[in-house]
Amino acid sequence: MRFAADAIAFYVRLVRNTTRWDIRGVEHPEALWSENRPFILTFWHGRLLLIPPVWRRDRRMHMLISQHRDGELIARAMDPFGIGTVRGSAAKAGKKDKGGSGALRIMVRQLKLNEYAGFTPDGPRGPRMRASTGVIAAARLAKVPILPVTYAVKRRRVLNSWDRFILPWPFNRGVYLWGEPIDVYSDITESPEQAALRLETIMNGLCDEADRLCGHAPIAPADRLPAAGGDA
Repeated sequence: MRFAADAIAFYVRLVRNTTRWDIRGVEHPEALWSENRPFILTFWHGRLLLIPPVWRRDRRMHMLISQHRDGELIARAMDPFGIGTVRGSAAKAGKKDKGGSGALRIMVRQLKLNEYAGFTPDGPRGPRMRASTGVIAAARLAKVPILPVTYAVKRRRVLNSWDRFILPWPFNRGVYLWGEPIDVYSDITESPEQAALRLETIMNGLCDEADRLCGHAPIAPADRLPAAGGDA
């Protein structure tokens, strides 16, 4: 496990340092960082590999990761980048679930201490590029904005996994796109499901734009899970 985590961290640095990057929208996190305002960073599970290098090391972040074995691997791979981890599930956070609700409380506590949180709203098992309400619950409890980020590269392999994980090649060209801060806590008339759909739409728009800039067709989100009662 340790060897695999070290290999992942090495590969992340290799790709980051040998790729010519176009970084757009960085004024959004910079404004919040300069004001010492905490926020929740969101990115899709399929694009988590190169998120650590774009994060400022002097701003402490805790990333919500799966309790599964692959979550342990991710946690160890994050260590060299100064990113802490909390074991749980964005899909279960906010529900009466021991792992999810416990992780939610930890993340909210860190946000209230003026630290930062990272969520993959479609993790740990999907559906792909569909946001759960766990991240909305965390943002509302902590009263902080959500800031989406994504990236794309010209040369890559898209794995045949549930999240269509993107494996970028070294010596590449790529783009990082930061979105604007999203307020999900001021409007009390917006349901958690509506807020999650709004976040999902913005995140997918960023991914589509990043892919377009790198010459790729967008990766389509997975079908939604049936609602309770069997409705789609």
